Amino acid sequence: MKTSYKRVKWACYVTNVSMSIVANFSALLFLTFRSLYGIAYWKLGMLVAINFFTQLIIDLIFSFFSHKFHIQKVVIITPLLTVIGLFLYAIWPFFFPDSIYTGLVLGTIIFSASGGFAEVLISPVIAAIPAKDPDREMSKLHSVYAWGVVGIVIFSTLFLVIFGSNHWQWLALLLLIIPLSATVLFWRAKIPYMETPGRISGVLQLMKDKTLWIFVFIIFFGGASEVTMAQWSSGYLENAFGIPKVWGDLFGVAAFSVMLGFGRSLYAKIGKNVTRVLLMGSLGAVVCYFIAAMTPNPVIGLVACAITGFCVSMLWPGSLIAASDYFPAGGVFIYAMMAAGGDFGASVGPQLVGIITDIAIAQPKLLLIAETLGMHIEQLGMKLGIFIGMFFPLAAIPLILIIKTKENEIQSL
Repeated sequence: MKTSYKRVKWACYVTNVSMSIVANFSALLFLTFRSLYGIAYWKLGMLVAINFFTQLIIDLIFSFFSHKFHIQKVVIITPLLTVIGLFLYAIWPFFFPDSIYTGLVLGTIIFSASGGFAEVLISPVIAAIPAKDPDREMSKLHSVYAWGVVGIVIFSTLFLVIFGSNHWQWLALLLLIIPLSATVLFWRAKIPYMETPGRISGVLQLMKDKTLWIFVFIIFFGGASEVTMAQWSSGYLENAFGIPKVWGDLFGVAAFSVMLGFGRSLYAKIGKNVTRVLLMGSLGAVVCYFIAAMTPNPVIGLVACAITGFCVSMLWPGSLIAASDYFPAGGVFIYAMMAAGGDFGASVGPQLVGIITDIAIAQPKLLLIAETLGMHIEQLGMKLGIFIGMFFPLAAIPLILIIKTKENEIQSL
């Protein structure tokens, strides 16, 4: 009798929607936290860094010790951790109003752990399900994440407009419905067997291959390229161009995510030659970051932020597809290593923007330049931060060319 994996597929999809909350909820509230609690930009960026650094730790643990875990059980508890972390994140200000940032950090660590488990395990679950075109199934999974971001951004923005940003905790509690649903779906789902290296020596053998590290750096730059714009587009549009927050969220984060989802859905439908897609996406991202940072026109800036979403859409899942195709026997280990690289990039990129913005604000010379250009110092600081973001996709290009050369050599044999 043929095994049906429909329930586990839906569980994976809903878990990825939960991950859209984990990765983006804090960013949607950056300026809310700054106005309500006076939290510095670098601390806001630090929440993102903590998020992805926690995921990075989980990724590294699985990279070396995946054979020590009961994979199926860990998959089941993954969305449950999202529930616990988001709940703590929401209720802390009610009980400890004098240490709100501490609660934000603790909640972030817990739900970020679920993000780490999801990145390491949800993709290999989908990859382990028999399919005619597994690469497209992988792209479909990641497109669900992007469309989840769109839904979360629109719902969150409307909620905050209607009820006010001072009620953001109730929004967090409402969003708990999504990871709770994923937990219920996973509870009795048939989870396929996933390959893991039998012992740590097998892991070390794979880690000696220099090509693996090229893939890890590609997804590092891809993760930084995607998450930097995803996390800061709303705040950037509001501060750099004076666009109101509601429109910054809808036409910044949401538009970025629509294009992100469109790119991944397009690949899931007709995609092929993933290395070429990675190369073209990186080139496009360089151009979009440059235009977004340099233009004085808010409409052009908004469009550039949005199209960046399309350009970076396949940099993360495309890197996963390319690496898993190159190392077909790597199993969970390859996904864990790639997730570690992506999460590291995703933590470095947004934090760098926050640091550069804060440094710029404190520089008297830049204040004079900003006044000469008719800007506030925060506008100039955020433009400098977004400009630096351009170097992440730029750095990925020579590494992708190396992989493309290796693939051509293999095909010619």
